Amino acid sequence: MKEYLNYLLKGIAVGVANIIPGVSGGTIALITGIFERLINAIKAFDGKALKLLFTGQWKAFARKTDFYFLFTLFVGIALAIVTLARVFDYLFKDYPVYIWSYFFGLVLASIYFVAKTIERWNVVVVLLFVAGTAFAVFVSLIHPAAENSSFWYLFLCGVVAICSMILPGLSGSFVMILMGNYQLVAIQAINDRDLGILLPVALGAVIGLVAFSHVLSWVFKHYKDETIATLSGFILGSLNVLWPWKTAEYLKNSAGDFVLKHGEKVIARYVSVFPEHLDKQFWIAVGVMLLGVISITVIELMAGKESKEELA
Repeated sequence: MKEYLNYLLKGIAVGVANIIPGVSGGTIALITGIFERLINAIKAFDGKALKLLFTGQWKAFARKTDFYFLFTLFVGIALAIVTLARVFDYLFKDYPVYIWSYFFGLVLASIYFVAKTIERWNVVVVLLFVAGTAFAVFVSLIHPAAENSSFWYLFLCGVVAICSMILPGLSGSFVMILMGNYQLVAIQAINDRDLGILLPVALGAVIGLVAFSHVLSWVFKHYKDETIATLSGFILGSLNVLWPWKTAEYLKNSAGDFVLKHGEKVIARYVSVFPEHLDKQFWIAVGVMLLGVISITVIELMAGKESKEELA
């Protein structure tokens, strides 16, 4: 019981990371020592596992897929996501500069901690880092956040977001922001229990999770440094999306009229701007940004200490 309570708490930590744009659930899984077990458990969902399930061989299925571990972990993740959705809805509405400042600090610090895990820097690794940065800048500037509620786009969001969530160094929520559907899916749909939005995302997440676990295992085994370099560049190039000072641009239809949802104008994208005044809000935001840097630094230091204790 104590063991599974531990997994539940670790699942909550991963869920907290996944609901926050810029924080990687995969990184938290790696830090808490469950990443490799998680990937292996997900990989186990193959044809043989399905045969065991549908032929009623439950115990054999549970052993092969590490089902109780996965179930406990995902209960923790779901609990964190559902609980925090309303909290972040409130923060985004009333304290947008401060919450984005915290996210910006988290991501800024995580770039260093992700990149430092690269064991060998060479020309290819450097070029991939630069390419990842350039690609992220291109995506964030040319295709800024714009909401899209079509079935297949929501399905794609589920696939991409879940792949990002299990990938150390890349945030599923952050990718959802780039795809334009973070507030639609992670806040509005969860709070409203909108199954028309959540089911396509969930379907894409399930299919993407099983498929990508195999790809992730192979890529990290054969091209670990190259993969981490690309991800580090991607995170660096995408920092402007998390810049705390933004102005909203609203969605318009073909006639030039504002699109309304529940009586409110729909935000098409956020444009980063420089703060107009170095006032009290600015300095509080800088402090909150530093708090984000300190938070991820403390987590990494704790992870390093835990690793040394395990080796000892």
